[in-house]
Amino acid sequence: MTKAFLPQMKARNHGHIVTIASALGLFTTACVEDYCASKFGAVGFHESLAHELRAENHDGIKTTLVCPYIVDTGMFSGCEIRKEIRNLIPPLEPLYTVQQSMKAILGEQEMICIPRIMYIAFIARALLPWEANVVAYRFMGGDKCMMPFIKNAETKTSGGHIQSS
Repeated sequence: MTKAFLPQMKARNHGHIVTIASALGLFTTACVEDYCASKFGAVGFHESLAHELRAENHDGIKTTLVCPYIVDTGMFSGCEIRKEIRNLIPPLEPLYTVQQSMKAILGEQEMICIPRIMYIAFIARALLPWEANVVAYRFMGGDKCMMPFIKNAETKTSGGHIQSS
């Protein structure tokens, strides 16, 4: 889509490119490596494009990177962080996610993490040593949060029957 529209946007120095990624494009979790890699790719694409537009002085073309936490659509049904923290970071309601995203887009905000507490994990990943991030990750339950989701997905794909290897 970007290749289709970007040349005309550049010619007019006008437009807005929105990249919908995920909080899992800023930091990772176990068992969904392919998903995390695709979201990291979306974030990298967005950042590179934003730098290109600035380098070429296309200040009329805006960019917004949207990185929501888990949106309660059923996609990651079964994913659970540590019980004591679930109330602090519950799955996001779809309407709330859309409202926050649109507010950021219309306000020409360059990046939005939904909820805002996700900025802490993003900043911590960048500033703290690897070992400190691992400790925080395990404390939050990030090392095992996708395991119930994977188990649910495997059960669904086996028709409800447990498959043996």
